[in-house]
Amino acid sequence: MMMSCRLAKSFSFIRLFFLRSSNNKNNGSRLRFPQFPADAFSAFRSSRYRSVMSASSSSSSSSNPMSREDATLLPSVEDKYGGVRTEMTHPMDPSLFSSLLRASLSNWTLQGKKGVWIKLPKHLIGLAETAVKEGFWFHHAEKDYLMLVYWIPKDVHTLPANASHRVRIGAYVINHYKEVLVVQEKTGRFQGQSFWKFPTGVVNEGEDIHDGSVREVKEGTGVDTEFVQILAFRQTHKAFLEKSDLFFVCMLKPLSLEINAQESEIEAAQENLVQWMPWEEYTKQPFVQNNELLRYMIDICSAKTDGGYEGFTPIRVSAPDQQGNLYYNTRDLHSGH
Repeated sequence: MMMSCRLAKSFSFIRLFFLRSSNNKNNGSRLRFPQFPADAFSAFRSSRYRSVMSASSSSSSSSNPMSREDATLLPSVEDKYGGVRTEMTHPMDPSLFSSLLRASLSNWTLQGKKGVWIKLPKHLIGLAETAVKEGFWFHHAEKDYLMLVYWIPKDVHTLPANASHRVRIGAYVINHYKEVLVVQEKTGRFQGQSFWKFPTGVVNEGEDIHDGSVREVKEGTGVDTEFVQILAFRQTHKAFLEKSDLFFVCMLKPLSLEINAQESEIEAAQENLVQWMPWEEYTKQPFVQNNELLRYMIDICSAKTDGGYEGFTPIRVSAPDQQGNLYYNTRDLHSGH
């Protein structure tokens, strides 16, 4: 039989039903929905999906209840870990979303799926309450979407946690006069302490550590530099917004001595906001002498400058599905071959 799918809104709820035609009785096929390629979330942006949602929102009413067997499912793609992902892109009544979500969860359970990921853009954030009522929880949020997750099996879930670390840098920039580039900041931990410190900053999303260190020095001091090596790194926990923190001490070579600090970032008298300070003078600051981390940094930086220490140099490496940088001690590795 030929069947058509319509949506009806009556007495404040929506029901999905099928009208059976009296003609073409020899045709027993069911209504088929478009198949989506397994390419993460890009599948949901297809024009075929838009046409399905558009058609569903313009259908007329009926009183026939929706059967579980014939329920329309949320569009989804399989991930590599036995789960599914779905991305909502068009407005939908919460009651309809709840019905589709329940039917989809039943279907995914029968298929033996595990984790379910739902991505809601900010203009559909109202659907989050419906998902939470069905057992979903918040995984993470970005500026333009919210990600929710659900674990179908009855055992403890193995879904990966949200990003746990923030990546920061401290820049050791020393010139041929054995002067180190230092700043006093207007805000932050050392505000008002008259303590001269290395330029520091946060590596942006998608930015390499060596590129981030060069950018932060330029933005904070106006000095152009060239990345040399990562000398050391420190890990701490419960730092910014309760996240862990990775702090990389980077050595950079100045390409100029001209200072042009960003006024919004730096404190104190105008000529002394950023300066080239003799290395010995920097190391004798009381705050430096009384801080264990800074004392270690002094030893490492001094050893590197004197040629007795080798840090980590980046080399571009690639994998089948991604590219990145491997930081390693090139001197000792090459000397052993």
